[in-house]
Amino acid sequence: MGISIGIRETEAKSALCRELRLNVIRVKVDNIAGMEDLVAYDDIVSLADAKSLVGDWEAFIKRNRINAETDAVYMDKVKIDADIALLKPKAVRTSTGWVEMSKVSGAQKDKVIAASKKENRLTGWDMLSFDEMNEMCQKCKVSWDKGRGCIGSFGPNDSLLPGIAEKRGCKIVASVPEGVKTGRNYTPEDAKVLLKEIEILTKALPEEGKVMVRRYEGPLERMKAVAEISVSEGCGFYFF
Repeated sequence: MGISIGIRETEAKSALCRELRLNVIRVKVDNIAGMEDLVAYDDIVSLADAKSLVGDWEAFIKRNRINAETDAVYMDKVKIDADIALLKPKAVRTSTGWVEMSKVSGAQKDKVIAASKKENRLTGWDMLSFDEMNEMCQKCKVSWDKGRGCIGSFGPNDSLLPGIAEKRGCKIVASVPEGVKTGRNYTPEDAKVLLKEIEILTKALPEEGKVMVRRYEGPLERMKAVAEISVSEGCGFYFF
């Protein structure tokens, strides 16, 4: 696994995706207590019950176009009325944990979002197709990685660049591995320091040998692009 670098898009005023990323569409809560009327539910029939009721299982999944690898039967996937009537008595209403934020009143929104993990939140940006994302990135002022987005490669986990930076007193670049571990959010002030460090390291790399120049001129170029965006947009950046 390598190390990547990105900017905090939601802090960048010119980011075309900013409003989409800030618009939380759906979240999955860890505990539905007190939110029973907000979460979505599925009516599920266990595989064993379903197979015992329908008889010819292969015929059942074929006529209802159900995936043969399914581990249960979800009633909303059953298309044939006769099969629905047959299975419905065995269906168990089960919470999915997902909440559509459009159904949540303003006073409750913060509570619902706080009850979910960050990775279990879907925003307007997540609702776009990859083609739509790529099109937006290509037009975006803060798409620093040559129009390909706001995330690019710093290098492998064992990159020698932080060690070279440490020798030269370049604390921001030297801090990258630790920043990955701690989830550090670097500030626009850090970006100003980083720009000075890149100047130092650009001059220092030839002293480390031609191999180091070829290997690390790319990461320095990408960090410069990120730092310039961070300063101009007033947004943070991070390594991960």
